[in-house]
Amino acid sequence: MLFNSLSYLIFFPAIALAYFLIPWQKVRNILLLVGSYYFYMCWDPRFILLMLGCTVITYLDALFIDISRREDAENVEKEKRRTGQAKLYTVVTIVFTLSVVAWFKYANFLTETIVSMLGLVGVHIPLPKLNVSLPVGISFFTFQSLSYVIDVYRGQTKAEKNFFRYALFVSFFPQLVAGPIERSGNLLGQFREKHPFDSRQVVKGAMLMLWGYFMKIVVADRAAIIVDQIYNYHGSYEGVIPILGTVLFAVQIYCDFNGYTTIAIGSAQVMGFNLMQNFQQPYLATSVADFWRRWHISLTSWFRDYIYFPLGGSRCAKWKKYRNIMVVFLVSGLWHGAAWTYVLWGGLNGAMQIVGDITQPLRQKALHRLGINAESFGHRLVQIFVTFVLVDIAWVFFRATDLSSALQIIKSSFTVWNPWLLVDGTLYTLGLEQADLWLLVLSIAILAGVDILHARGVSIRDSLLSWPLPVRWAVVYGALFWILLFGVYGPAFDAASFIYFQF
Repeated sequence: MLFNSLSYLIFFPAIALAYFLIPWQKVRNILLLVGSYYFYMCWDPRFILLMLGCTVITYLDALFIDISRREDAENVEKEKRRTGQAKLYTVVTIVFTLSVVAWFKYANFLTETIVSMLGLVGVHIPLPKLNVSLPVGISFFTFQSLSYVIDVYRGQTKAEKNFFRYALFVSFFPQLVAGPIERSGNLLGQFREKHPFDSRQVVKGAMLMLWGYFMKIVVADRAAIIVDQIYNYHGSYEGVIPILGTVLFAVQIYCDFNGYTTIAIGSAQVMGFNLMQNFQQPYLATSVADFWRRWHISLTSWFRDYIYFPLGGSRCAKWKKYRNIMVVFLVSGLWHGAAWTYVLWGGLNGAMQIVGDITQPLRQKALHRLGINAESFGHRLVQIFVTFVLVDIAWVFFRATDLSSALQIIKSSFTVWNPWLLVDGTLYTLGLEQADLWLLVLSIAILAGVDILHARGVSIRDSLLSWPLPVRWAVVYGALFWILLFGVYGPAFDAASFIYFQF
């Protein structure tokens, strides 16, 4: 069930209304659990057993770990044995969960890689392609379950005794299939609390949902038309057109993924739940490292806490720190997709951060000698521009279908100088008519303006709520009308899933 579908626009109000009408919190949680499982089954009912199995195993393992970690100060040997048992349960859970993900997500990728490597040494073994369907959102709910088990092992959270409450934590429908990847310390406890109807929270959540829909169906899906045209026929374009396609893909993936996250956070907020922020104006970042502190925050922090820090983080020798960064971003690339283009994309982002860290003293010296204020607006603007260009180059490998296509797109972008194509009518041959193209430009300008205001600490929602009621509702209905009028949908449009559903 897609957020941008009629089904969800019927499902969500019905669930929210029933939630507030039920006075008992336990029954409310059962309602949300049943609703979440139904929500997931709308894609493929078979995979509900996979999610249930993952839930049962991680729930039981966390209980075993919690029992094993209970202190017994009078018996040191017994305490050592229990600690060993807890570690064993944790390792078994991690291996099992990652094995499930590897089978569904990487089985064919590993088979193809093995065949290719054997072919390099003259051994040709035709291995068949496995008929494995990728369960939607598998990386998200498995990572959420893993973080819970690891946190129980570390003693950062207590094992949840109520199975239904834990099952709801794993399957909570707003963030089930594409995050944010919640931690038990934030979300699990909220299912124990009562959430009375709060009109202010409902309005704020609804506003967030509207903004998410704007990003998805007005901006992302409209930009996707041009991006698909350029990338699907990249051999036909040179110079400024491939550059435009890549810039618009940066806009598309931001609005697509942040649009989903915003709808998810808004849906949860309507019912009184607070999900973590997943984006913080990433294209206003002043370095690649800063970009990753702002982009997909829940995943970045997951890799930081469960891979980067255990490897030693930055509190070690420089070369080990750089090794840790590369490991994290190579794993991040592989997490995003079973293809070498994703691995290379992750590696590029890691390498850019390492180069940035190595060259930082040299850049600071250069600024000092040139008399440039590092905190000046002009310098920050240059940093933002350079960071966007670097991130955009990496996005080429993320979007391209294969490595050769990515390299061809980059090459064709810089071998021809033809900026006049932006004004001679060529843009109107890329899938959007003139009015639609200018609407896209206007929508991107609105998006940029809102991000800049948020970066300056201006809360548009809070400002709207302080306005008189007629003005407030006029703005809300105006936004709704804008989305309905200019959104990309209808019988002739393929309402594709959000990009991150495939991960």
